[in-house]
Amino acid sequence: MAEVTLNVASHAAMQAVGPAASHAEGQQHPIKLYLVVWGWLFVLSTCSYLVDYFGLHGHLRWSLILVFMVLKAGLIVAVFMHMAWERLALAYAILLPPTLLLVFVAIMTFESDYTLLTRIVFFRTGA
Repeated sequence: MAEVTLNVASHAAMQAVGPAASHAEGQQHPIKLYLVVWGWLFVLSTCSYLVDYFGLHGHLRWSLILVFMVLKAGLIVAVFMHMAWERLALAYAILLPPTLLLVFVAIMTFESDYTLLTRIVFFRTGA
């Protein structure tokens, strides 16, 4: 019963403040923003497809594909997951761990290349 009374009281308070205040709870973004992001996602996906269409090979191919992938993921996270409007602490809590993971993977890659090089040079073995 107390819960019903509290709900009625909060509803009455919202009505007393006015209808504009009751609708100001959520954040609304213009539809143009979403259309622009969808357009950019389409352009980036087309560019990613064109990398294969033009037959690029090697490091250039993979670099371009990864760049387009990261740009698309960034747009999706920023706009559709609303990270662009979140507090900086929350953005760091979500974005910092994957970034550090990539740094550690890069360190391990350099270390494995160094280990392979030392095995080839000093022991004449390896791949």
